[in-house]
Amino acid sequence: MSFPESNDQPQDNTNHELAAQKEQILKQILVPEARMRLNNIKMVKPELADLVEQYLIGMATQGKIPGQISDDQLKQILLSTQQPKRDFKFNRV
Repeated sequence: MSFPESNDQPQDNTNHELAAQKEQILKQILVPEARMRLNNIKMVKPELADLVEQYLIGMATQGKIPGQISDDQLKQILLSTQQPKRDFKFNRV
């Protein structure tokens, strides 16, 4: 059974529009260095980048971000969202 391809088109346009809106908001609230850092993180850890993007967009829509976020401020946000690493120690007998 095949489905018409026209159903895929509106969803693709909606996803593209949402991505464009997200990028526009991030351009407004992040300085260029911070945007570059977030894009680099997105290549390595996309789930972390998505989490931080959602956090930043939520803060921006609530009006809790007074100006642009600097690279140092983004570093602090990234550190606060990352889960602590666990150290394992093996005792050999």
